[in-house]
Amino acid sequence: MDKEYSYPIEADWSTEEVIDVVQFYEAVEKGFDEGVARQELSDKYQQYKKVVPSKSEEKTQFKEFEKSSGYAPYKLIKQLKDDSQTEKITG
Repeated sequence: MDKEYSYPIEADWSTEEVIDVVQFYEAVEKGFDEGVARQELSDKYQQYKKVVPSKSEEKTQFKEFEKSSGYAPYKLIKQLKDDSQTEKITG
C-alpha cells in the first residue's frame, strides 16, 4: 500500500517522542498488512502512551490516523487488551 498520508504529530514533541509515535503507527500498519507480534505492538503502544498519556488525545489521534490512512489503531489495541492468548495481532 502506498503511504500517501502523514502521521498525527504534535509540533511540541521532541525528536524521540516523534520517533516513538511513528514506530507505534508503523506497528499498526504492520498489524493490518501482515500481522504484528503481540509483544512488539504492546511495547510500541507503551512507548506511545508515554508521549500521549491522555485517553481523549489518543482517541483524537487514532481517528485522525484512521481517516487519513484507513488503518484503525483502536481495533488492534482492543484485540491486544481483550485476547491475551493471541501471539499475532491482525487487522
